Amino acid sequence: MKKYVIKRLLWMIPVILGVTIAIFTIMHFVPGDPAVIILGSEATEAELQSKREALGLTQPFFVQLASYMKRVFLHMDFGTSYITNNSITNELLARLPRTALVGFVSMVLMLLIGIPLGITAAVHQNGFGDRICMIIALAGVSVPSFWLGLLLVIVFALKLGWLPASGIGGFQFYVLPCLASAFGGIAGLARQSRSSMLEVIRSDYVTTARSKGLSERSVIYGHALPNALIPIITVAGSHLAHIFGGSVVIENVFSIPGIGSYMVTAVNNRDYTVVTGSVIFLAVVFSLVMLLVDVIYAFVDPRIKAQYVNGKKKGAK
Repeated sequence: MKKYVIKRLLWMIPVILGVTIAIFTIMHFVPGDPAVIILGSEATEAELQSKREALGLTQPFFVQLASYMKRVFLHMDFGTSYITNNSITNELLARLPRTALVGFVSMVLMLLIGIPLGITAAVHQNGFGDRICMIIALAGVSVPSFWLGLLLVIVFALKLGWLPASGIGGFQFYVLPCLASAFGGIAGLARQSRSSMLEVIRSDYVTTARSKGLSERSVIYGHALPNALIPIITVAGSHLAHIFGGSVVIENVFSIPGIGSYMVTAVNNRDYTVVTGSVIFLAVVFSLVMLLVDVIYAFVDPRIKAQYVNGKKKGAK
């Protein structure tokens, strides 16, 4: 298993390098002069040229890229904001807990609601429960998260007054953002759980378990669900990545000062260093999350575990 984790870690390196090169190149050739953004349009040409030299913008593109990658990967320094002159690394680390909290709670909601919905739909196939679950799943797949977020604000914050519309504070401030963020994942996970459970329920070993007189609950949760979890985990991992990517939208709808809202503000202000640093930072976080999903998948899937255990035994011989 250690070999599997190391292999996945090594795969992260070209991914993060590729993201870094791509986003740096895009931001470099985007229209706009960082010197003008920092000093303003009133600055003289001499002042602008001096600022460009101070920022290293007069150097060849590949020299700038190499310098930036060296600073990022050796010193974890994403530079400073053009607008606020604050350290981008410090800003990202300060905002990460809020983004992570929304992502974590959304993930928990997705798992606790999506999987039981799918199991219920599969057990009661073509029945009333199946239809209700699939209607919820279809709505979740069809409704954009920003539209759902606005709808939740209108109903539960403005009309009923049960929950705050935006901002940060206690637990109640995160209820609506997490629901809006998790809804699409709940729908996708419910559909996959239903499909996987239906496939497993029809298998011979489940029929054998029933013929032995085991209770339906024992058959479903003791025999069918463990074998249906393998594809479910894969889909859950992709939806988890979608939740972190959707933080850009959710945090702006609910005015949460996380990494997503930080990126949008930077785009609006043409603060290119912040955009570049934020994308790379999220790429690292995303890669680590997917690594965790892969490790969980390896523990659940006996084929991967057997592959590396057998490989180790062959090496020992």
